[in-house]
Amino acid sequence: MRPVSPAPGKALRRRRPARVDALASLPLFFPLKARKVVLAGGTDAAAWKAELLAAAGAEVHVYAERLDETFATLLSGGSVKGSFVHHQRVWSTDCFDGAALAIGDAASDGEAQAYYCAARAAGVPVNVIDRPSFCEFQFGSIVNRSPVVVGISTNGVAPILGQAIRRRIETLLPISLRDWAALAGRVRANVLATLAAGSERRRFWEGFTDLAFSARSVPDAEDERAIDTLLDEAGATATGRVTLVGAGPGDAEHLTLKAMRTLQSADVILFDDRVDDTVLELARREAKRMLVGRNSDPDTADEDIRDRMVRLARQGKHVVRLKSGDPVSCEETQDDLKRLDDAGIPVALVPGVSGLPNDVPDMRAARAAARSAHG
Repeated sequence: MRPVSPAPGKALRRRRPARVDALASLPLFFPLKARKVVLAGGTDAAAWKAELLAAAGAEVHVYAERLDETFATLLSGGSVKGSFVHHQRVWSTDCFDGAALAIGDAASDGEAQAYYCAARAAGVPVNVIDRPSFCEFQFGSIVNRSPVVVGISTNGVAPILGQAIRRRIETLLPISLRDWAALAGRVRANVLATLAAGSERRRFWEGFTDLAFSARSVPDAEDERAIDTLLDEAGATATGRVTLVGAGPGDAEHLTLKAMRTLQSADVILFDDRVDDTVLELARREAKRMLVGRNSDPDTADEDIRDRMVRLARQGKHVVRLKSGDPVSCEETQDDLKRLDDAGIPVALVPGVSGLPNDVPDMRAARAAARSAHG
């Protein structure tokens, strides 16, 4: 294979290895079932936090001489999962003994600081409502499909934006997802006992996820039979496959939902130099990324890429060939499909957004020019 070089006047963009970008804070999911949580204050704002904590299974100890009507109603109705214990007095330093978390509603900075310091001295993580300087953690917006729970944080700088994001996600996740997640919990032990760790279990859960998102309702007997079939197929001898995925103009915002799901299931991703790093960051972290398909000597490069796809698929891997533009409209795609079919490799095609920005040359025109330059 001849070495490739950049097109005249154009330097190849350096690719950095996949890594996590900077985080404003670390998202964690904190089990609270049967654990003590201290909450100081009887206001409506404190009531919302108390309800949230009890919904997570906490034993919420409320310290307040007087409760607002909303809070009093909440305590009289109990909780669907956790419990409330009302102490009709102000908080004191001994109330933090054995607590997992401490939340407070303070009328002044002085009161907030006193509560914050007392909790810190007891080694209990603390949050004083609406006072960021006295918070060791924040409450984000929540999408509840429990046991699936999605948390959204803007690190306290834009709570309305967080709420808007939550509304968007609510429309994407069907209510039936909670039933599918519950079913996953019931079959998990069988999956662990039946399938080997690694690719077998991942194949099962990928198929399970496809079922969950394609279903219009809660799982029924037919779906459970389909899950038995998935178990059998996942445990069979691994067979590799290839998916040709269109990345559109090359940036993440033009990627289709199906393309994103495919990237999440890839073992190896072969991508060309017009695909932006933001697209690759959507892939499964463990997936191997391989840069292929540059502008020079395209005919030779295409044959090499096809050989590589076949070789990797025969190793039992899910290979994703990520192309900018729409592979459906590329002449080379037919050659890809024929080569893979001749080799007996299962192949799928995920179309991409076909329109390219005015400042990005059409891929077919670029290839034609490259062929002409090579005679």
